[in-house]
Amino acid sequence: MRPIVLGVLLAIAPAGIAAAEAPPPGLEAALAYPFQTGLVAAERADRIAWINVVKGARNVWSAAGPDYRARRLTDATADDGQELTGLVLSPDGTRAIWVRGGDHDANWPIEGEPNPASRTDAATLEIWSAATAGGAPVKIAEGDAPAISATGRVAFIKSGKVWSVDAAGKDKPALLISDRGKASGLAWSPDGTRLAFVSGRGDHAFVGIWSGADKPVVWLAPGTGFDSGAVWSPDGRRVAFTRQPGDGGAPQPLLTEAPEPWSILVTDATSGEGKVVWRSPRTAEGSYPSAISDGAALMWGAGDRLVFRAELDNWAHLYSLPASGGEPLLLTPGKYMVEHTSLSRDRTTLFYDANNGATSGDDDRRHVFRVPVDRAAPQAVTHGTGLEWTPVAAGGDRIAFVAAGPTRAGEVRMIGADGRETLIGDASTGYAPPMVVPKQVTFKAADGMLIHGQLFEPAGGGRHPALVFVHGGPMRQMLLGFPYMDYYAHSYAMNQYLVTRGFTVLSVNYRLGIGYGRAFQHPAQASFRGASEYRDVQAAGAYLKSLSSVDPERIGIWGGSYGGYLTAMALARDSATFKAGVDLHGVHDWSRTLVEEAKPAERYEKGDWEAALKSAFESSPVADVARWKSPVLLIHGDDDRNVRFNQTIDLARRLDAAGVRYEELVLPNEIHGFLRYSDWLKADTATVRFFEAELKK
Repeated sequence: MRPIVLGVLLAIAPAGIAAAEAPPPGLEAALAYPFQTGLVAAERADRIAWINVVKGARNVWSAAGPDYRARRLTDATADDGQELTGLVLSPDGTRAIWVRGGDHDANWPIEGEPNPASRTDAATLEIWSAATAGGAPVKIAEGDAPAISATGRVAFIKSGKVWSVDAAGKDKPALLISDRGKASGLAWSPDGTRLAFVSGRGDHAFVGIWSGADKPVVWLAPGTGFDSGAVWSPDGRRVAFTRQPGDGGAPQPLLTEAPEPWSILVTDATSGEGKVVWRSPRTAEGSYPSAISDGAALMWGAGDRLVFRAELDNWAHLYSLPASGGEPLLLTPGKYMVEHTSLSRDRTTLFYDANNGATSGDDDRRHVFRVPVDRAAPQAVTHGTGLEWTPVAAGGDRIAFVAAGPTRAGEVRMIGADGRETLIGDASTGYAPPMVVPKQVTFKAADGMLIHGQLFEPAGGGRHPALVFVHGGPMRQMLLGFPYMDYYAHSYAMNQYLVTRGFTVLSVNYRLGIGYGRAFQHPAQASFRGASEYRDVQAAGAYLKSLSSVDPERIGIWGGSYGGYLTAMALARDSATFKAGVDLHGVHDWSRTLVEEAKPAERYEKGDWEAALKSAFESSPVADVARWKSPVLLIHGDDDRNVRFNQTIDLARRLDAAGVRYEELVLPNEIHGFLRYSDWLKADTATVRFFEAELKK
């Protein structure tokens, strides 16, 4: 979930207007960290590519063996407010394809593409291509989600349909599949002659195979479920995919968790016939692993084995089984979570990152590991006090990944069988603002739940003002160093900067987050069911009060999205502890969110809908506005596609009525995760100014 506007509105009952201020000293430098994302490797060539972002300037980079000297494929020098995503390399590594524009973290579609720069012409969603050997990038189509074939064709999505175009832009885009469903999940066959795709039909979804303009689509074992995640066998004869139940049956309970079973099917790519080769148990632990971005991460390994992620033992782990069916083999045993995954070129080995290792505090880090697809023999590739993630096979015995640390922003690195790491690119980024090494701390909530956090402490004696930081998601985990998501890399940099301004900061990994097992991630009575995770925020405040270096009368709180919700909860329920807060695009009324996003079908059966609405309201900050005493800064972009802007409008009117002092920073046309560096700078400037005014009196 995400934040912000031009100018600041100061409201004390009737709102006044205050001018925007210049950034405080050092803030711009603190936000100038390089962020690397989208790391990919060519399937059949020694080449990698990634996206680099510095102060909003987004560029595509690439490097090839044997020397892996990094070079830019684009030449952006300023922030245009348009994100770069969907980076892919052709199998032979000769072309890079990516998407410019859009909002790929949105929870729902909104007509029109984001235009945070407020240009007078319409923003578009575009697919770009560049030869990795050199040459100017070219726009080849308007669309999204490109997939490039071995024959040099790019399939992509436009208006829910499948189109195609030459990878170098030598022809005009053409409609490839005119299907009544909404297309997604494009996957070319190994020889590049056929295309698997998902056809979303509202309450169910099919996987289909396109094999030519003169041939009908082959539907793979169509049923009443939601099919997705299609992967081809290495010989191109079969397709495997996952299936979840379709939208129907008696209403699922809202106030209690119900199992979400799923299965894996293997089908013949020519006839469409197939069978279920594995079914999850109908238990909470057997539910589909939806908290991690790529879900089941289904892959087809060597030895005709399927590899997938599941949480059968309470932890997100990798399993494999024969493509013909059988019992799954746990490949990564232990009390840790497997996150980003990839296959070696010969498909015999899985590369992954996990919060596991021999160094104290590794449950709040990420390290790279490898494991064979057919046996439980994981091996650590990286270790220590740094963080490493998104490993990909770079050719030969080399693995590329992104590495960061407590005081070092992300950079692309490579490691060989000898364990020697090599920096890919220019090490002299110039990013070196003052930073501290955060400490891992743990404390218990009132109900006994053990909570992890990272404590940032300023130098010098005396008692300092302090802040609790709460992340969004909620399925996220803050780490002992720069994280792998841009939104939270910003949060980490801001926490570091606040320390330089004399604040102690405690970043809290509250229940509902990932990294500590499925039971921690799915607690009882959380969210709109009772807000049990707020106990962890209360415990964080109590922990800060217990520190001799903290002034217990000068504790504030800040966070965005779900963290904005918990910030508002703290100010509404515990103003005596939390004296001020900054709430970026938070949810303030769960009952309104339920009505807008989860209202049941118009039929006789309603399940526990009415009880859920009551619980949702009572679990919201708006239910306790009468107890709200502390001042708050509200920050929100009005083109937010994750948390509706009406949540902040509604809260502001309630604070008006209650006479609560607040300020507003609204960013016209910004989305949830602000697209423009200048807007983040405005938001952060307002945040620092607000906390210093309220907590340094």
